[in-house]
Amino acid sequence: MATRPLNVGLIGGGGGAFIVHPHERAIHFDGTRRVVAGALHPDPAFAMQEAADWPYPIRGYPSYDELIAAEAKKPVGERIDYALIVTPNHVHFDPAMKCLAAGIPVFCEKPLTVTLAEANQLVAAVEHRKIPFGVAHTYLGHWTSRFARFIVRSGLLGDVRWVDAYYLQGWLADRTEDKGVMQAEWRVDPKRAGASCCGGDIGTHALMQLRYVTGLEVKRVRAQLETFVAGRQLDDHFTAYCELHNGGRALVRASQIAIGHKNDLGIEVNGTKGSLVWVQEEPEKLIIRLPGQPDRVYWRGAVAANDGFLKDLPAELMAEPNIPAGHPEAFHDAFARLHRCFEQDVRAYLDHQPFHCDGSQYANVEDGRMGIAFIAAAVRSHEQGGAWVEMS
Repeated sequence: MATRPLNVGLIGGGGGAFIVHPHERAIHFDGTRRVVAGALHPDPAFAMQEAADWPYPIRGYPSYDELIAAEAKKPVGERIDYALIVTPNHVHFDPAMKCLAAGIPVFCEKPLTVTLAEANQLVAAVEHRKIPFGVAHTYLGHWTSRFARFIVRSGLLGDVRWVDAYYLQGWLADRTEDKGVMQAEWRVDPKRAGASCCGGDIGTHALMQLRYVTGLEVKRVRAQLETFVAGRQLDDHFTAYCELHNGGRALVRASQIAIGHKNDLGIEVNGTKGSLVWVQEEPEKLIIRLPGQPDRVYWRGAVAANDGFLKDLPAELMAEPNIPAGHPEAFHDAFARLHRCFEQDVRAYLDHQPFHCDGSQYANVEDGRMGIAFIAAAVRSHEQGGAWVEMS
């Protein structure tokens, strides 16, 4: 008997929003998930029109309150099985809490919330209700991110001494927000974006890459949040020097005024035995550097389970590539891998079976909270002239 597709409801995504589209493609990627409903905009009339204009039929709702209330009354199989929240930052917390109260799993865009207090409440709600909750840190979905995680955590590079994690863009190098670009307008508005534009928007991706690959947590930070474009209320350049729990150090840096850079996310890990380099704009490739040896370059789909240096690669990792080497996986594939893994936990939840929302397959609610705690600590450090500030 064929397994029925999971039903997904969208909260946000109308009015020209970008991020809903890669999510929507990823949801339909495997034929085991589908979008069936949406509350697509805060204006009720516009929300209904956006739903009517959706490329295929979905149930439109004037508000997310009405979507959650109506869907929660339906039996499993007819209701939405999880909600995808793709609203601006300040409209993450309320619909997420209401979905959790209704027993609906949540996959939420990052950053998780705009305040640490809200993030803490979400963590408590998820723990209390024991319900799947994912945070859309896209780049964890690349196979090479998971491969890098295995390399570092297996000890092949020795103890981690230094990590450079960065995300560089140039799209806010002038006053893009004054040119009718919706994506810029809300990101530079503290009421909608929170305490940080650059750090919250893309610095959290760099932090998540550091945490996911190395397994290390930031203990304390010294940070500068800088605004180079005159008249802008929030930072467009972000630098945080970090002490890690193992005694190592890290630099988490982000910029949205680096002209020429597009989505230049990368990480370099320097250990006592070797180094690792991964760059998102070449997402299929991972470089390992060892003392006195040529660089070892690995490609997704062309990694042997045992090549004399790499040993005992997990069967789960080796089974993950779903297209042959040389047919590139990229942005949409990364989104799809996250939704595919989240689907497994949602199905287990619906079947009243154990699930393991532990952050190994996608960022969980605690990962989201750590991103907000990091930004909060960085803001405090900046306000104190770059002083060391403990993570909370």
